[in-house]
Amino acid sequence: MNQVRGIGFALASVGLVSAAQLGMRWSMTRLPQPEQWLAALSTGSVDLSALAVVLAAIFAYALSMFCWLAALRDLPLGRAYSLLSISYALVYLLAASLPLFNESFSFTKSLGVALVMLGVITINTRPSRAPEFRSAP
Repeated sequence: MNQVRGIGFALASVGLVSAAQLGMRWSMTRLPQPEQWLAALSTGSVDLSALAVVLAAIFAYALSMFCWLAALRDLPLGRAYSLLSISYALVYLLAASLPLFNESFSFTKSLGVALVMLGVITINTRPSRAPEFRSAP
């Protein structure tokens, strides 16, 4: 197993899925409600840039899945899944810090993100031990 390559693919997956989440959030605030899409399409009142971002986000999700599958080839499952938690922190930090999303920081949310990151660090910094197999008596 190549752990460095696996971590690289996992972090690429995290970056792509985070970008997709932010793109979807941005787009959905600019597009009509789903029940109004047909009427909006017929009148030409759909924001085409928002629609393009939705399509790009769907592509980012798909690419993220391929990166994730590659990461699973090289990482133990417990470490790999802990790295996915980075996306929660990344999306929160970006959404709250960029005025584009009109989100805000709060102490409790920031504390939660700090605890998640502490968990990711804890899981991924302790040395991984090979499983011990005992033969049957």
